[in-house]
This record gives sequence, structure tokens and C-alpha cells, in this order.
Amino acid sequence: MRLLFVADPLPTLKAAKDSSVAMMRAAAVRGHEVWATTVDRLSWETAAGVTAEAAPVVFADDECRAAAAQTLRLADCDAVLMRKDPPFDIEYVAATWLLEQAEREGARVFNRPDALRDHSEKLVLAEFAQFAPPSLATRDAARLAAFIEREGDVILKPLDGMGGRGIFRVRRDDPNRNAIIETLSADGARSVMAQRFIPQIADGDKRILLIGGAVVPYCLARVPKPGETRGNLAAGGIGEVRPLTARDREIAEALAPVMAERGLLFVGIDVIGDWLTEINVTSPTCMVEIAKGSDVDPAVLFVEALERACAS
Repeated sequence: MRLLFVADPLPTLKAAKDSSVAMMRAAAVRGHEVWATTVDRLSWETAAGVTAEAAPVVFADDECRAAAAQTLRLADCDAVLMRKDPPFDIEYVAATWLLEQAEREGARVFNRPDALRDHSEKLVLAEFAQFAPPSLATRDAARLAAFIEREGDVILKPLDGMGGRGIFRVRRDDPNRNAIIETLSADGARSVMAQRFIPQIADGDKRILLIGGAVVPYCLARVPKPGETRGNLAAGGIGEVRPLTARDREIAEALAPVMAERGLLFVGIDVIGDWLTEINVTSPTCMVEIAKGSDVDPAVLFVEALERACAS
């Protein structure tokens, strides 16, 4: 198959640990033709439809590079993989519009662009509130302050963040509480997610992968470094591969078929203790770490699921 990855520029990806590169490499090993492009190289024109300036991906040892770029019609690819990292801004939304038009022209896009657009990685938690800790999404400073007062110890985060950026732990008696609320909400112009602080973060923020409606049996527990409350690897967390607990499986197996039915081939859910905290659909990571620490290679599982999806 010819596979087109829409991702960040190849030179910016850490080829030895990046999940998108792991997918590309696994696809190439299985004999597929791998191409890469970026969202700014997507275009639509009446005569040609949706096209991309894209390049074949060449692998050498632990590195990958782009060969000479060509113009590809997305509908001429067997699958298009949307792996662009947030921010989820208007240009990201515009890319989903273009990818949706490519679908109308016959392209197969994973994850589905409408599903990417409709699933806020923070706010989609409301749909699965039975698994969530006490949470609040609002731009109202008074409601955020009341939530902190009631819960006593809270995590605040922007709805469009990633990698642990913009996350604050705020206690009831924090003298900077109001200033943090004002800053995160841009004085009421931006919505904020507030969640009860879960002490089990000290044991790790578990990233669990859902691939093609199935649950990967191992997770990556991202353990915060000393003095931190964020387990994100980008924030200095240490990754530990672990088998799923019974509660992890309960949550993951409830979500996996729902996500697959919506065209979300690859999803990463975050569980702290016994609580679901996020559902990541844009560009979930941790494939390489799980492969190195277990007898399961999620990138291979992904390519196999992609093959089945394209054959159906």
C-alpha cells in the first residue's frame, strides 16, 4: 500500500523514539510505500482535488529522511495517517476540512478527520464521566474558584494543551490561586479543565493504547520526577512499562470499541490510579517505550490494524 503520513516535519521528529516514525518503519518493513507531508503542504483545487507536496521516506539505521518531494493526490493513496501534533488551532481545523474533502474524493483517512475535530482530548471525558475524577470545564473564574474550594487540591489545565504544558496544581490555600485562574482562562476568554488532584500520580500517569478497537496489554506509566506533579515524558517524567491492572482493562475495554466505531484507529487514554483523565486522539505516543519494555510492538499492531481497515 501507499501510505501518506501527515505529521510534523521529519527533521523535528526524534526518530529513535517517535511513534509516528515507529509506524512508518513498521509499515516499510511490511513492504508498504511510506510518504510524508505536513499540514501546510495540503491543498485543494477544483481540477485536482486535495493534494499534498509529499516525499518518500528513506530509512537508514535509526534515522529517517525525506527524498525528493512530489505532488500526490490523497485519493490515490491507500491510506492517509493524520499525525500532526497540537496545538488544535484554526489551521489544524482547516487541515481536517481538507482531509474530509479528500475522503469524499475516495481517500481513507485515519484517524477520521471529523472524529479528530469532534473529540476534545480533555472535554470528551464528559462522555465517559463514570470513569472520571470530579472535574469541571468552564471559563468562569468564580466556578473554578468554588471547585478548588470544594475539592481542596486540584489540577488546572488548558483544553488545547499537550505534553504537560500549562498544567498547574492549585490547593485551596494557594496564595496564587486567583492569578493562576486569571492566567489560564485569559481573564475569562479561554475554557479551563479542573480535576481533583489524584495522589496516585506519584505511581505514574498511565498511557494505555487502543488500536483498531483492541487494547494493548501493557501501558507506559510516566512517573513524575521529584518535586513534580506532571508525569509527562516531555516534562521530565520517567517511563515504566507495566501490564494493565483490572481497572485499567475495565476502562480501556469500555472505550476501545466506541473509539473504533467512530473511525479512531489509534487512541491513547491516560489513567491515574483508578481514574480516566484524558482521551488522546490527535497524535498519541509511547509506542516505542512499550515495545522496548514488553513482548508487544504497538507499531506493528497498528500497521496490522491499518491493513485490516483498508481491506474492509
